[in-house]
Amino acid sequence: MITQILSHTPIWVFGLFFGLVYLGYVQSRTRQVSRNRLIVLPVAMLAWSLYSVWSTFDAHVTALAAWACAWAAVVAIGLARGPSRSASYDAATTRFTVAGSWLPLALMMGIFFFKYAVAVAHAVEPGVLDATTAVVVVSGTYGVFSGLFMARALRVLGVMKQQRLVERSA
Repeated sequence: MITQILSHTPIWVFGLFFGLVYLGYVQSRTRQVSRNRLIVLPVAMLAWSLYSVWSTFDAHVTALAAWACAWAAVVAIGLARGPSRSASYDAATTRFTVAGSWLPLALMMGIFFFKYAVAVAHAVEPGVLDATTAVVVVSGTYGVFSGLFMARALRVLGVMKQQRLVERSA
């Protein structure tokens, strides 16, 4: 069964997998990034998760609502935690120093394998995703994953705002 599933997987999926592994590895190293570069990955993951919901359920209102609620809840919880303690901002270079973390790799692999499992489930048993519970769970899971990416980026951006507030009050 596994061999059959893998043999029916398009080649580009394997390329995507290795690309995500590399991107996750890069994220594991402390690095300096611009504000634009900081937001690229969360926006890409947001687009990928929304595409995943859309391609699985079309414009199903329940699916889009579940995705949006999960995304918004995770972002709100992340923002409530305040600015990142593992990042800093240099106003002179307008760059953030972001501590390396394996979390982005784990999240990317989570999205990748979840999307793969959903595609396999749909291919093996086409009606399995028709139940409202499946729609909510699958869409909500995509929302959680992309919300975690966005919350992390917004918390790093919060470091810049926090630093500006400190400089103004000094």
